[in-house]
Amino acid sequence: MAAVVQYILVRGDLIKSSNWPVGAVIAQACHAATAVIHKFYDDPATQLYLQNLDNMHKIILEVPDEETLKKISEELKEDSVSHKLWIEQPENVATCLAVKPSPKEDVQKYFKKYKLMK
Repeated sequence: MAAVVQYILVRGDLIKSSNWPVGAVIAQACHAATAVIHKFYDDPATQLYLQNLDNMHKIILEVPDEETLKKISEELKEDSVSHKLWIEQPENVATCLAVKPSPKEDVQKYFKKYKLMK
């Protein structure tokens, strides 16, 4: 199997215009990454990803806003790409999205237009 990676998309506007602390935004990404690995724990690609904990490869990308995040989630659903859209409670706000660990060539096409989070 090719390189297995996990894409995580985070809303940049939470820090830039909504004034969320960086730590709170990082926590959102951690919630989504943990949830998607739990949800798809028995998947062969997830198991392969977890076999070498010291070499996990995550790609953290920035999306501009909640609308974009939800649109990406819908596109992934339509194409049966396993992921978790994290909805922070009690605010009921979509904050980030984590894709199940997957072969890079199977999923990277969805994320080419987004830049690494800075």
